[in-house]
Amino acid sequence: MAEVEVKKHDGWAELVLNRPNRRNAINGPFGVLLAEHLHELNSDGDIEAILLRGADGCFCSGLDLKEFNADPEPDWMSDFGQIWRKVHRRLYETEKPVIAVLERFAINGGAALALAADVLLVGKNSFLQVGEVQQGMAAPYNLAWLKLRYSEAIISQLTLVGRRFTGEELLRMGVAYASPNDDEVLSCARTLMKDLSSYPPGALSRIKRTMRSYIDETADEWFDRATKYAENMNKPSAVKK
Repeated sequence: MAEVEVKKHDGWAELVLNRPNRRNAINGPFGVLLAEHLHELNSDGDIEAILLRGADGCFCSGLDLKEFNADPEPDWMSDFGQIWRKVHRRLYETEKPVIAVLERFAINGGAALALAADVLLVGKNSFLQVGEVQQGMAAPYNLAWLKLRYSEAIISQLTLVGRRFTGEELLRMGVAYASPNDDEVLSCARTLMKDLSSYPPGALSRIKRTMRSYIDETADEWFDRATKYAENMNKPSAVKK
């Protein structure tokens, strides 16, 4: 079973985080596949938009601490920083709009994936949590995506408080585009994808390229600004308990 799967439809694709037995938690192979599929979908002329979701009705629980705490360390551990940067670089550079479906939860590293989306749909009782502050850690990728999209007031609430924010709260804050009932959020997102993919070819990408043109920094420069204060705090070994 591939840890990230692609399901293509007429004009759009689903990118599925597919580690349901680990609540779609993040590890090295997962990151490699996610970056590869993002690159492939961005290069596919038949795809107008990308739907990012988790398998089995949950989005992503963050880093897979069982694997990060394994002894001996997995072979990919020393490369994880580069792997995870590549995922976020691909998300930043992807010209196709990314629409994320947040079911049940998106926690820490999983929250960063949700916040990377151009449009976010969250189940009414599902939640997003940028909880690194509770562990004494920085949250560089969460901060980088939040800074790209929201005011300091919103960023402060999500990152300094560190609690769970439900779909209804995220909608009121302007972080979520919609917050349907939990059992309807995926169907609502698929309906939206059908609408978006029916627009004139290339229209979505042209608008997204225009938005990105106002930012003078490359993806690495953007993320470097967020990570320079967290270089020692957010190494993979720092998540060990």
